[in-house]
Amino acid sequence: MSKSITFKVQPGGTLHGEVRVPGDKSISHRSIMLGSLADGTTHVTGFLEAEDALATLQAFKDMGVVIEGPENGQVTIHGVGKHGLKAPARDLYLGNSGTSMRLLSGLLSGQAFDSVLTGDKSLSGRPMKRVTEPLAAMGADIKTTEQGTAPLRIFGRAGQLKGIDYTMPMASAQVKSCLLLAGMYAQGKTSVTEPAPTRDHTERMLAGFAYPVKREGNKVIITADGQLKATDIDVPSDISSAAFFLVGASIAPGSDVLLKHVGINPTRTGVVDILKLMGANIEILNQREVGGEPVADLHVVYSPLKGIDIPEALVPLAIDEFPVLFVAAACAEGQTRLTGAEELRVKESDRIQVMADGLQILGVSAEPTADGMIIQGGTIGGGEVISHGDHRIAMSFAIAALKASKSITIHDCENVNTSFPGFKILAQQLGLNIAEEIL
Repeated sequence: MSKSITFKVQPGGTLHGEVRVPGDKSISHRSIMLGSLADGTTHVTGFLEAEDALATLQAFKDMGVVIEGPENGQVTIHGVGKHGLKAPARDLYLGNSGTSMRLLSGLLSGQAFDSVLTGDKSLSGRPMKRVTEPLAAMGADIKTTEQGTAPLRIFGRAGQLKGIDYTMPMASAQVKSCLLLAGMYAQGKTSVTEPAPTRDHTERMLAGFAYPVKREGNKVIITADGQLKATDIDVPSDISSAAFFLVGASIAPGSDVLLKHVGINPTRTGVVDILKLMGANIEILNQREVGGEPVADLHVVYSPLKGIDIPEALVPLAIDEFPVLFVAAACAEGQTRLTGAEELRVKESDRIQVMADGLQILGVSAEPTADGMIIQGGTIGGGEVISHGDHRIAMSFAIAALKASKSITIHDCENVNTSFPGFKILAQQLGLNIAEEIL
């Protein structure tokens, strides 16, 4: 039986100090995928040693790639070249990782072997038609359940995929990345047009591995004419993980935190922009570029927040950070309204409903809508909330305790390790009074 983890967080406190949060999950996944397909040996530092990224690493080992590590964030990948993957002897189990499943479905569609992608209960409920339908238009052969969910049975169509010109119905970096990876194996050119900017780590990293990718406005174009050349990657800290402390320091009077070496890719900084619009005091220091990705140190000092109408243009740039932004809204003066975020309903949990339920238990006025939420800022009480196995929900309610009047107990926290191993220890170091019970 898998263990069940409960967080118990005492009310109040301030956050102080400097930390480097774990490496970026998106970049860790992609470093393994592209490093495995490259010619030569790729060295990765700052790799996120968490369950999601490790699921990707294991999948490529299962396809014959020799990978050393991770040890202290260091991974060495002995690339097998673009056509060097081998048929896995068993199903590829991807745990809770939607990124692994969606990106691999594109990559594996163009291989010379068949494969099966499976995941845990949460991942097996997440929508996969958004990738399988455009892949089918390229000639891919993928079988899903009747609901369009995992397991995905992929029948390799080496040499048979054809490039398409695809306009995405919704902004999704995973769909875009999936089709670009399939496009590396397709005849002719594959282009993906996005309705709003989404994270561009795949394009940046392809360029870092010397693979030709073209950008024309909101369109990305790739062909099969290219090879990946091994490179060294220093993974920046994950801004999605830093977000918990950006919010925590913004809501807890007297707080002063420095977050080191955080990735500030412009397709990911929506959380900083939204917090600044609410009145947060965040400084971006020591900006530099590491391996094609912009990084900086983020200095955040407590500042009273005000409710805002969140600009829809920022929604895709902060899609993973909304659970903790809802906590910021609950602590802000006045009303915060989020619209245009229906995507949140199909994440690891229905993040709109689950956050609204939890905030209501804590005495916050939070009204879920079809595509967002309306939150009246005020006081946060205490109580028991359920994270529904969603790592970002669990950590968000832990941060809420900084402004709570009573303790908050959060059930079902075992998946925190999928994105942020060591969250409890770092939070304790900064001053959050958090304890863990394992049942």
